[in-house]
Parts: sequence; C-alpha cells; structure tokens
Amino acid sequence: MASLIDMWAATLLVALRLAPAFAFAQPFTFLRIPATIRVLLAVGLSFWAVAAHPEETMAQVAGASLPGLVLGELVVGIAIALGLQLAFAAILWAGRALDIQAGFGLAMLVDPTTNAQIPLAGTILAYTAAMIFFASGAQYDLLALWLTSIEVLPVGYGMIEPDMVALGQYLATAFFLAIGLVGASMLAIFLSDIVIAFLSRTLPQMNVLLLGFQVKAMVMLITLPIAIAFAGALFLRLIRLAVTSPTGFWGVPS
Repeated sequence: MASLIDMWAATLLVALRLAPAFAFAQPFTFLRIPATIRVLLAVGLSFWAVAAHPEETMAQVAGASLPGLVLGELVVGIAIALGLQLAFAAILWAGRALDIQAGFGLAMLVDPTTNAQIPLAGTILAYTAAMIFFASGAQYDLLALWLTSIEVLPVGYGMIEPDMVALGQYLATAFFLAIGLVGASMLAIFLSDIVIAFLSRTLPQMNVLLLGFQVKAMVMLITLPIAIAFAGALFLRLIRLAVTSPTGFWGVPS
C-alpha cells in the first residue's frame, strides 16, 4: 500500500515537470487542445517516467517534505518550458523587427489559442517553426530531455543554483539564429529604402512615404517566403537548441 501511494505521489510530482511545457510553452499553445487532455497527457507520461526510473522518483518521495518536492519539480518544469518559450519568443521578436522595418508596425494578429496579439511576420515564422518542430520529431527529443532531467536531477533535487552563464549563452544564440531567419528580407527592405531615398533626391515632388510603404510591403511579401524556404537549417538548429539547452541551465552537459 505504501509503495502504491509513493508511486502515485511520484507520478503527480513528475507531472509538474511536464505540465508547464504543455500549458504555457510553444508550440503546444498553438494547438487547440482542452486543458483536461493536457493534464491527462502529462500524468500519463509521468507515470511512464516513474515506472522507468523508480529509484530516482519513488525512492525520493518517502519521508521527504511535500512542499519542497512540489517547488523543486515546478522549478525544473519551468526551466524546460523556458527553453521552448525563449526560442519562440526570439522568433516572434525577429518577426516584429521585420514588421516594423516593412511598415507593418501597427499590424497585429490575434492568436486564436491564447487571445494574445502577435506580429504579422512573427506569426508566419512561429507557425512554420511549430510545423518543423513536429515534422522533425523534436517532441521525442523533448521526451528524452524529460527523462534525462529525472536521471540527473531526481525528484527532490530541483532546487539548486542555476547556471546563469549557460542561460545567457542560450539567449544570445537563440536571438542570433532568429535574426538569421529574417536577415535576407531585412536586407532586401534596407536596399529598397536606399533606392527610395535616392529617388526622393532626384524627384522631390514624389510622395516618398506612400511609395515607401507600398514598395517595402511588396518586398517583404516576396522575400519572406523565399527566406523561410532557405532557412530550414536555422529552424532545425533553433529547435534543437531549445530541447537540449535546458539541461545546461544546471551545469549538466547537453
């Protein structure tokens, strides 16, 4: 009876490592999945993880402080979700920068799953990254990350000092790769700005503002699909970084 109680307690604790990613992190927030299904999926996967690692889970529950265990598991789960959140936040930020340069600074879309306002180009890039995430099998890498976190950080050992250097390196790399996704489009828009500037000096009577909006919008619509088509390696690198780097936040090699 005691072992059964310990198993269910360990299952619910390990579910706290999975729940933040399913509930708050992209690309899972792009899917219109009921909250009940998300909870059942997290509990089912955590039951499988506990059965695969009884020493790192059930053995740590007996005689331990429940609030400390809950807080530690939440910290680990939030860190794993943070890796995905920051990767997609970098993509949305790059899309927002492209929108502003192209003249779509006030154009925002409403995400139907979260009811949040997201940028126009960033939406295209984020949903493209989500499709590549599932098409490349990154969800299985995420499962491996959860299992690795149980092996290197058993239940009850989540409250340790994070490696802020690793987190800073991850942020720098993620935003650098995100800029690479839209670099070709931003360069094309910048060159069109230069051409329009020369035209304004040659033809002062021309409405440069109106012409600039039209030209830059057309340039973005033409170059963005081309940039996405040739940015598959950058998408894969960014996704791979998002599902392997969180182990390094505690100084554990990826």
